[in-house]
Amino acid sequence: MSVDEDSITELAVQRWATAHSPRLGELMTALVRHLHAFAREVRLSEDEWAAAIEWPTAAGQTCDDKRQELILTSDVLGLSMLVVQLNNRFSLRATPATVLGPFHIDGSPTAPYGFDMSDGIEGTPLFITGKVTDTEGTPLPGAVLDVWQADADGAYEAQIPEIDEARLRAKYRAREDGTYCIRTIAPRGYAIPMDGPVGDLVRRTDISHFRPAHVHFLLHEPGHRRLVTHLFQEGSAHLASDVVFGTKDALIVRFAERPAGAAPDGTAVDVPHLHAEFDFVLQPG
Repeated sequence: MSVDEDSITELAVQRWATAHSPRLGELMTALVRHLHAFAREVRLSEDEWAAAIEWPTAAGQTCDDKRQELILTSDVLGLSMLVVQLNNRFSLRATPATVLGPFHIDGSPTAPYGFDMSDGIEGTPLFITGKVTDTEGTPLPGAVLDVWQADADGAYEAQIPEIDEARLRAKYRAREDGTYCIRTIAPRGYAIPMDGPVGDLVRRTDISHFRPAHVHFLLHEPGHRRLVTHLFQEGSAHLASDVVFGTKDALIVRFAERPAGAAPDGTAVDVPHLHAEFDFVLQPG
C-alpha cells in the first residue's frame, strides 16, 4: 500500500488496533489519531518534530530517585489534574482530590498523635487537627494520613543536595473517634524546579512557576477510596495561579495565629504558633 499524508493515519490506526489487549488497542489508536491531528493542525516542521523528541529525552534524563521531571511535565500541562478529576468523581460531601505531585515517596515513618514531624527544623510551629469520617459522618478510626510538605524556605529534601533522608513527612493514624493531630512547621509556597526541561519551557511563557503554600495528604482506609489532596494556606500568594492547577476552594484553610501556651494536642508550646482545622471526608467504595 502506498503511504501518503492522507492514508498514513488510518494505516497506523489499523496496525495498533491489533493490540492483544482491547484497552491497549483503544488507547493506542486514539493516541495515533490525536497525534496525527495535532501535527496536521500546527503543520509540524521537521525541526519542531526533532525538538519534540529531544525534550522528553532530556526530561527523562533529569529524573532520578528523588526527582520526577515527567510527573512535573504532566502537572504543568494540566494533564495530572485532568486525570485526577476523571478518576475521582466523589460525592459533594467528600473531600476533593488533587494532584499527587512529584515529591511523594513511599515508606514515610509512622507517627503517633501530635508527633512533631518537623524534628527540629526551623519554622513557625503549625498544628493541623480534625477528624476523618465517611460521607455519612461516621468516624474512621485507624485511617492512615500520609503527610509531606516543603520547609519554611519552600524546599523538599529532594532539592537539598546535602540531605539524603526523609524530612517533613510522616504517617499518622486517626484515633478511635476519628480525630488526628499533626505537628509540623508552616510551609512556604515555592517555585517548581526551574533548572530542567520543564523550567526551560515555562520560562518561555508568562506562566507563573509558583505554587501556593500547602501541605500534602494521602489518606488510606479499607472500604473507602484513596484520597490524594492538599490543604492550602488561606491568603497564600499564587492561590489563583497555581502552576499545577491543584488549588480548590474547599481545600483552602485558615492558619490561625495562636499565642504561646496550650497547644491543640494538650501539650505546651513556648512560642506563638499556627493552628489549622480540617475534617477529611472519605468516599466509600
